[in-house]
Amino acid sequence: MKIGLAQINSVVGDFPANVKRILAAYRACLDGGAQLVLTPELALTGYPPRDLVFKSQFVPRCLQALDYLAGEIGEVPLVVGYVDVHHPAQPGKPFRNAAAWLERGGVVRRIWKTLLPTYDVFDERRYFEPGENTEPVLWNGWRIGVTICEDIWNDESLERPFYERDPVEELTAQGIDLLLNLSASPYHLGKPAQRRELLSGVARTAKVPVIYCNSVGGNDQLVFDGHSLVADAAGNIRVELPGFVESCRVIDPFTGGPAMAGIAVENPPAQLYQALVLGLRDYVTKCGFSTVCLGLSGGIDSALTAAIAAEALGPQAVHGLTMPSGYSSAGSVDDSLALARNLGIGCDVVPIGEAFEAVKAAMRPVFAGRAEDVTEENMQARIRGLLLMALSNKDGRLLLTTGNKSELAVGYCTIYGDMCGGLAVISDLPKVRVYEVARWLNREREIIPWNTIDKAPSAELRPDQKDQDTLPPYEVLDAILELYVEQQLSTDEIIGRGFEEHIVRWIQRRVDLNEWKRHQAAPGLRVTSKAFGIGRRMPIVQRFVG
Repeated sequence: MKIGLAQINSVVGDFPANVKRILAAYRACLDGGAQLVLTPELALTGYPPRDLVFKSQFVPRCLQALDYLAGEIGEVPLVVGYVDVHHPAQPGKPFRNAAAWLERGGVVRRIWKTLLPTYDVFDERRYFEPGENTEPVLWNGWRIGVTICEDIWNDESLERPFYERDPVEELTAQGIDLLLNLSASPYHLGKPAQRRELLSGVARTAKVPVIYCNSVGGNDQLVFDGHSLVADAAGNIRVELPGFVESCRVIDPFTGGPAMAGIAVENPPAQLYQALVLGLRDYVTKCGFSTVCLGLSGGIDSALTAAIAAEALGPQAVHGLTMPSGYSSAGSVDDSLALARNLGIGCDVVPIGEAFEAVKAAMRPVFAGRAEDVTEENMQARIRGLLLMALSNKDGRLLLTTGNKSELAVGYCTIYGDMCGGLAVISDLPKVRVYEVARWLNREREIIPWNTIDKAPSAELRPDQKDQDTLPPYEVLDAILELYVEQQLSTDEIIGRGFEEHIVRWIQRRVDLNEWKRHQAAPGLRVTSKAFGIGRRMPIVQRFVG
C-alpha cells in the first residue's frame, strides 16, 4: 500500500489557503502513486486555533471548508484533521478534535481524538470532548487504525502517568493492519529523538506499521518541525521526512528494507537555528509583515537575532539601528557595522547622547540631591526603545527584541526599553546556547564578527560595565536555570547538586520577582522544554519559596 505523507504548514483560521495547500499536497502525492494520503492534526484549521473555536462562525466555516475539500477528493482517500461539533443535546464540551476520511466526493468516516492533553502548552480540554469509541476504518480489505497526536502518547516507555484509556490498545484488540497518526507536535530541543523512540515503541507494541504525519511551521510561540515518520511492525524507523520544511513523500510501509542509518544523530545548534528561522519567518509573514528592524549593540544576542532574521526573510527585509551612548565602546559600533556588512542588511548609526542628557536635565529638579544609579541606566535603554519603535512605525517594520532566556529569567532587561518589540526571537535560548549557535553559524566563514563572540558581554550602560559584574557566570546561571525553570526543582534540591547556596537563592529570588516583566514581554519562540510564556503559568502575586 502506497501512502502519501503531506507534511504541510497551515495558517490558523485561513480556511481558503489551507484547503489550497492541502489539495496541492494531495495532488503531489497522487502524482507519486499514493493510494491513501495523510495530513497533520487540524490541518484544515491550523494548530492551535485556541479560543477562535468559540467565535460563532469559526467551526461552521471549518465544516464548509471540509465539505468543499471532500468534493475535490476522488477514489484515493484523504485523511484530514479538522474541528467537528459535539452534539448540543449531549453533555460535555462543544467541539471535537477530529479527522475526516474523505473519499469519492464525501466524508466517509469521522474519527474523534480520544486523549486530550491539558498540560504544558496544550489546553485541549478547554475546547474538545474526547471520542467515546475507537474502531478501525475498513477500506479495500484493510483494517486501518486512525489516531490523532496524543492518542499514541501513552506508550509504556514514557515517563509520565498513563491515561485511563489506550486508543492504540483498543484498536489493536479489534485487529488492525496499519496505524495512522495525524499530529501537531511542537518542537523543543530533543523532541525529534523522543518521537522516534515513541513511534518505535508503539509499532513494536501494536505489531503493525505506524505512519506519523506531523505539522510544520510556526504559529505564535510554537514551532512545528515536521520530521514525519514511518516505522515498520518491528519498530524500525524506515522513513523520516526533513525537518522545518514542507514535504510530501509517498511510501510503502509494508516494503522490506534496512532501517534508516544514523537517524539518532542530531546537531543541536543547527536544529535550534532552523527552528528559530522558521518560527521568525512564519510569525512575521503570517502576521502580515514583510520587513523587520532591531537594535544592534555589537553584542552576540543582537548579532544572532539579526542573522536569523536575514536568513528567514532575506537581508533586504532587515534593518538595524546601532545607538551608541557615551558609555559605548568604539568596538560596539564597529562590530555592528561589520555584522551588517557580513549579512548584507541595512544599518544606521543614531547616537543617543544628546537625548540622554536632555532626559536627565528634564528630571534634574525631581532627582535633585540623588546620585545616578540604575535609573539612568534604564533611561538609556528606554531611549533606544523609543527610537526603535519610531523606526518600526515609520517603515511598517516589525520590531524584534534581542534578549536571551538567561536575561529574561532573572530580569536583566529593561521593561519598555530593550524589551520593546513584537517578537522576542531568542528569548527561549539560554546564553550558553546563544554562543553555541553563533559558533556553529561561523563554522565555514565569519558571519557574526569573531570579536562579538569573543569579547565579554556588556550592556554598556555605565563605565566599564560587564554582565558578570551583576550575574553569575553564564555557565553556572544557565545550569541552575535549567534545573529551576525547566525541571522545576526546589532550591534545596539544586543546592544538593553541588551549586553554591547564595547563588542558587539569588537566582531563585530573581526569577520569581521578575514574573511581572515576563507577563509584559513580547511573545517568544519556544525551543526548550519549558519556555517563558505559553506552557508556563506562574502567578505574579505569590509568596511561595522553594
